[in-house]
Amino acid sequence: MGAGTETNNVQGLTKRRGWMCTKEDFLPEESFQSWGNYSNALKQTPIRLLDRILTRSSAEEEMEVKARSNHEMKRTLSWWDLMWFGMGACIGAGIFVLTGLEARNDAGPAVVLSYAVSGLSALFSVFCYTEFAVEIPVAGGSFAYLRVELGDFMAFIAAGNILLEYIVSGAAVARAWTSYFATICNHKPNQFRILAHGLADGYNQLDPIAVGVCIITCVICVLSTQGASRINYITSVVHVLVIAFIIICGLVKSDLKNYTPFIPYGPRGVFKASAVLFFAYTGFDAVSTMAEETKNPGRDIPIGLVGSIVITTVIYCLMAMTLCLMQPYLDIDPDAPFSTAFQAVGWSWAQYLVAFGALKGITSVMLVNSVGQARYLTHIARTHMMPPCFAKVDPKTGTPINATVVLLAATAVIALFTELDILSNLLSISTLLMFMLVALALLVRRYYVSGETSNENRNKLIGFLVLILGSSTATAAYWAATVSQESWIGYCVTVPAWVLSTAGLWFFVPQARSPKLWGAPLVPWLPSASIAINIFLLGSIDKDSFIRFAIWSLLLFVYYLFFGLHAAFDTAKSYELKSIQEAAITKVEEGEVSQG
Repeated sequence: MGAGTETNNVQGLTKRRGWMCTKEDFLPEESFQSWGNYSNALKQTPIRLLDRILTRSSAEEEMEVKARSNHEMKRTLSWWDLMWFGMGACIGAGIFVLTGLEARNDAGPAVVLSYAVSGLSALFSVFCYTEFAVEIPVAGGSFAYLRVELGDFMAFIAAGNILLEYIVSGAAVARAWTSYFATICNHKPNQFRILAHGLADGYNQLDPIAVGVCIITCVICVLSTQGASRINYITSVVHVLVIAFIIICGLVKSDLKNYTPFIPYGPRGVFKASAVLFFAYTGFDAVSTMAEETKNPGRDIPIGLVGSIVITTVIYCLMAMTLCLMQPYLDIDPDAPFSTAFQAVGWSWAQYLVAFGALKGITSVMLVNSVGQARYLTHIARTHMMPPCFAKVDPKTGTPINATVVLLAATAVIALFTELDILSNLLSISTLLMFMLVALALLVRRYYVSGETSNENRNKLIGFLVLILGSSTATAAYWAATVSQESWIGYCVTVPAWVLSTAGLWFFVPQARSPKLWGAPLVPWLPSASIAINIFLLGSIDKDSFIRFAIWSLLLFVYYLFFGLHAAFDTAKSYELKSIQEAAITKVEEGEVSQG
């Protein structure tokens, strides 16, 4: 072989220097070696699909597939890094942009309650994520957790949506970067954008600055995770100082009259805003993907994740309260609310400081999201549901270069065209769905162990889970159906049904597994509440966002049927054959030893 290449096949991957890929790195599996093989694979689609739906991975297997990246990621992160990553991932476009939008259009001053509801749901989800991240410390995050407990197929559909979440959130944050940069330059955001008359409204304001931000972020993330952590730490410290200035000085210029009326759009407006503002909490999911690079997952992940979400929720509520005390909610600027609020109270100079702090925070969000999304794609590619080329980890930088570049390229394309309000609604659906599924997976993990749980307890578990999901969905559907009239009769049925279902699971089904290092508290109540709240918030999202979500999920399903299913099936069977062979060799060796 030449100096630039060295071969070392590991589960279909070809080890090379850097990030180079060949044709074999995209479809190396047996099903794609010839048209005849592919035709036979397609004929077996129903059987293979059933196999992947019913087959669950294991924690040991998820740890094993790390070898398919050829090189391990470097363990350089502590709980301190994770906490700042968590805060950096969350406190950005959500608080600095969407607060104004939702206060003005949906919640009024009660936007502080919207943040509290979203924060409570996020905290429940954090506890669920933390137990998984400690028990299964791999880069795949929720994809790996769902693959272990709910099977390959469900994990792939959910992971496809979580990747969409990251791409869309990155695009939204990049466009928000332009908005605050324009404020610093004393211009309107659209003065830095290019109007494309031939495109539809919402997609015709081209944003080249957002594309540039994506490119710079990509370079930083490719070079070093530890480097990205240091940059995030610096920007987050500056960001926290600016937030302290906003809260303290904003309250000095506050007027209690601006808090009347407090809930102008009613409770429905509060929950509608809460569903959209969930966008502001999505960053912690990216932190869970860094478990593979954490020095001591059992200690660092719980402290980093739970600590960051609690601090973030308090900051959000204080900032939302401050904004609505500074200005009447109808006068809030939806593009750069905090900067223009200081301008409105006579502190024009402060708008530049606020905009600078917002830029720092938004930069942190871009960094952490970019790190997290690349780790997701890396682990998905390790299972061959996506081309294994994206599973490669560069030996020098210890980062997944291919995954980072391709996802940030997609982010840049969407950021160029799409406005923030369209992006935020679509993002919330994917996020809420994923958080609900992780909570469901935690219940399955605690109450079911294959080969140990009796058929009777398994059937009870299934029954109670169906009732929990059904009552939660009914509550959300009733909420959505009574949009034109306030009625509480339906909740007198659906809410007690949820309580009794959760109580039945707690009382009648024994837990089959206890966490080894760290576990979520109040099981099954906490994960069941997480399921209920996330489904309820889904009922507050607009119809058009669900249509976009359905189209994306359909595209994922089509890809899975024609490519991902067969690649994953071949890889799984190859892994099973390898395990059987290794077990046989071990038995032979043990027999030789005993004979000797």
